[in-house]
Order: sequence, then structure tokens, then C-alpha cells
Amino acid sequence: QAQLVESGGGLRQAGGSLRVSCAASGRTLSSYAMGWFRQAPGNEREFVTAISGNGGFTYYADSVKGRFTISRDNAKNTVILQMNSLKPEDTAVYYCAARRFALPSRTKSEYDYWGQGTQVTVSS
Repeated sequence: QAQLVESGGGLRQAGGSLRVSCAASGRTLSSYAMGWFRQAPGNEREFVTAISGNGGFTYYADSVKGRFTISRDNAKNTVILQMNSLKPEDTAVYYCAARRFALPSRTKSEYDYWGQGTQVTVSS
């Protein structure tokens, strides 16, 4: 069983940057794909970005492409989401997820472990 803990959320103005982290314990995640999803009030949880187990493949939602970057440090069992050029529509709870396969997925049902989420709020 893997435990995922997100940190680094907060409040930013539009145009600003924020970095959120996901620390894993209980398992070594180097063979697991990792993803970030987000959920705004009243909305479904949606895919943001994902990265393969070795970091060689990444997927991004069109809405964040060119602004967000996912990376991982397998030695530290950590995944990072760097968010730049933030927009008010990026406001949501951001969730880290782990998939028991090396290849990433855009589908939330294909992830096996989830963190509790961290709030990101972007003001206009």
C-alpha cells in the first residue's frame, strides 16, 4: 500500500507560479506512473498531467500545456508539479495519484493510489 501526501498549495495572483509536491511512502514508486488531477467545486475530477515510471514520457491536458511541468525524483520518491502563468481557472484541489504500471494514463480510474489533495487558489 502506498501513501501519497501533497504539499505546497496556496494562494497566488494570476500570472504567478506555484510548485506542489507529492511525497510517497510505503512503496518505492520508480516503476509506477504518477499523475496529477484537479477538482474544482461542482466539477468532475479532471486530468492535469502524468509521467511515466522512468520520467521519459509525460502527458499534459491541453489547458495546462506550456504552463505546467511535471517531474519526478525517484531517489526521493517525490513528484513535482511546477505551475507557471497561473490563471483563475486553475483554482482547484490538486490530487496526486499513482498507477501500478510504468506507463501513464489520462484516466483517473486507472490510478490505484491517491493523496488527500492540496488547495490551489488563483485570484484575478
